[in-house]
Amino acid sequence: MKFLYITAATAALLAGAASAQEISDGKIKIGILNDQSGAYSALGGLGSVEAAKMAVEEVGGTILGMPVEIVSADHQNKADVGSSIAREWLDAGQVDAIMDLTTSSVALAVQTLAGERNKVTMVTGGGTTELTGKACTPYSFHWAYDTHALAVGTGSAVVAEGGDSWFFLTADYAFGYSLEENTTKTVEAAGGKILGSVRHPLNNTDFSAFLLQAQASGSKVVGLASAGTDTQNAIKQAAEFGLTQAGQNLAGLLLMISDVHGLGLQAAQGLYLTETFYWDRDDQSRDFGNRYKERTGAMPTMVQAGTYSAVLSYLKAIEAANSDDAAAVSKQLKSMTINDAFARNATVAPNGRLMNDVFLMQVKTPEESKGEWDYYNVRATIPGAEAYMKPAEAGCPLVTG
Repeated sequence: MKFLYITAATAALLAGAASAQEISDGKIKIGILNDQSGAYSALGGLGSVEAAKMAVEEVGGTILGMPVEIVSADHQNKADVGSSIAREWLDAGQVDAIMDLTTSSVALAVQTLAGERNKVTMVTGGGTTELTGKACTPYSFHWAYDTHALAVGTGSAVVAEGGDSWFFLTADYAFGYSLEENTTKTVEAAGGKILGSVRHPLNNTDFSAFLLQAQASGSKVVGLASAGTDTQNAIKQAAEFGLTQAGQNLAGLLLMISDVHGLGLQAAQGLYLTETFYWDRDDQSRDFGNRYKERTGAMPTMVQAGTYSAVLSYLKAIEAANSDDAAAVSKQLKSMTINDAFARNATVAPNGRLMNDVFLMQVKTPEESKGEWDYYNVRATIPGAEAYMKPAEAGCPLVTG
């Protein structure tokens, strides 16, 4: 009778080979697709790429013995450009998952494309609730924030402060529409009323005609359903037009720390805004924020911190599932509790929505701030279960991985 003896080293090699068989193409490849040159480049852009690399470094650069690679591209805020890049990545570039996807029109297009190919998307930059509603797939995740949470946070706070009549300046694409719609529902539910709205193009530089319409409406609040440099330009030009001096208040419905930094505290002081990450929240967020700042020169936005969390969670899910198969990874993600520098004790809903806490912030005055990037007072913490739509309400037709 012959006996086969397997040494510990041989067993380890065999185990490694078994694991390798579960990883397609012998590597894990993640694409960061976002705006790297336009209105949203400061809130995501190359900063999101750097955050993704930090997550890869945190796990040692490999999962199940396979190398992890980050690739990136600029979609120029154009759905056709983003779709073309994503198609090349997924069909020929061996990319397993696509993340960030700033600009909701691009996110919707790429999420649909990836779903058809049974590939994972984790949106941290796009905001429309359609991503976890009618456009969701079994492999799609919405990670950092959405327009419903922004409306619940900022809209409710402004109405409570007496801002019960609104006029919207809305970015003319899916994100702006979704943000206006969600905020309208929040304002009206709180007893406020909407006096009108006007839409402006993405990456706009002259808001004079739109601000004149807002001024003529007589609203107490001008809601800026926009983001990035569009919001910054609107706030600066509103001050030049004397809107706030005349008694109208501005509500920046999507403001991030990069916007406050760009505006300066003198212009931004007192503004309410809703965020899902602040670097100075606690020791863990401060550690991540300071390490990120050492690499980039700036503190991370919620999109950039969310991208770090999405990449880290995706890699942990692959390790737990012992596979990079999209169905297996998606099932694992939806069973995990997310704990990292971005999210604490957060769960993932069946429609892919990360149910993370949301924070109502108010921008400090120059006198309150203790130094650069010390910009926020936290006014309220809104649990994820209260901030986000329930999967049934969202209308996601496919809720299982």
